[in-house]
Amino acid sequence: MQLKITPIRSPFASLLLIAPFFLWGTAMVAMKGVIPNTTPLFMAGVRLVPAGVLLLAAAMVMGRPQPKGWAAWLWISLFALVDGALFQGFLAEGLERTGAGLGSVMIDSQPLAVALLSALLFGEVIGLWGWLGLGIGVLGISLIGLPDQWIFNLFHGNSLSLELTWQQLFQSGEWLMLLAALSMAVGTVLIRYVTRYADPVMATGWHMILGGLPLFAFSGVWESQQWVNIDFSGWMALTYSTVFGSAIAYGLFFYFASSGNLTSLSSLTFLTPVFALLFGNLFLSEVLSPLQWMGVSMTLVSIYLINQREQIAQKLKSLVQQPTAIQNQVLAEQSSTVDS
Repeated sequence: MQLKITPIRSPFASLLLIAPFFLWGTAMVAMKGVIPNTTPLFMAGVRLVPAGVLLLAAAMVMGRPQPKGWAAWLWISLFALVDGALFQGFLAEGLERTGAGLGSVMIDSQPLAVALLSALLFGEVIGLWGWLGLGIGVLGISLIGLPDQWIFNLFHGNSLSLELTWQQLFQSGEWLMLLAALSMAVGTVLIRYVTRYADPVMATGWHMILGGLPLFAFSGVWESQQWVNIDFSGWMALTYSTVFGSAIAYGLFFYFASSGNLTSLSSLTFLTPVFALLFGNLFLSEVLSPLQWMGVSMTLVSIYLINQREQIAQKLKSLVQQPTAIQNQVLAEQSSTVDS
């Protein structure tokens, strides 16, 4: 992996790097059964505020410092607005109005935005193999999340059907998922600026609380009967989404994002729909089509290409240079023989 997290050793490092995306994917499955029985803004607030409190408590136990100074709180507030209120609000509203598969495609396209922003702001090198991996990843999650009929129509040149489908899409809320993806991408980049003034774990906890409180406020104004129809299993699903899908997942993700390669880390987001589909198949009896299995395979290939892009380039460069080195060595030996 190209992430430069020195305190954690492989293979434990690899498990921790994958953990946020595993937890997000399984949390999406847990939330599927709760959505019909609650309201989106209330659910978004539940995912943020209690998780933020847990994260702050854990950070204080670990002895991490509280944010100090107006610059720290200004960046945390901006972080809370973008990655807390906007991302979770758009995500919750989008989940209510669109299918989970297509929504995950739009959300998990955010590594492209992260790669562009990281290259512009931090000078991260993506390279040929990185861009190839990003392209394969987007194609892979498209095969996972887009309806099979869409893809067949595209290959058969049925543009009229495709155009009508796009009109239906933007009437049913997928654009909210796109806004959620852009919010998460900007939030991933913002953490670099936040951690110049505050501890990453403390900042993540505070941004959850500050971002979740407005969601509760808007829920109180615009929504009703937020928890009346939630049964015991629904509360358990919300608890899992809050503790594991928010507190632990976001704590790990933004800790890594504060010190590692953002393009490499963000590329692992492609795993989220893979885990969601696999566990949806296991617990909700959702069946993957052959195209979706192909998408899963392409997603894994894309992650390998992005995270090993420098090593691949170096190996290919050495293979190209090796014949030249051998040829130079032979010429040197021949020249030595002639001189002798």
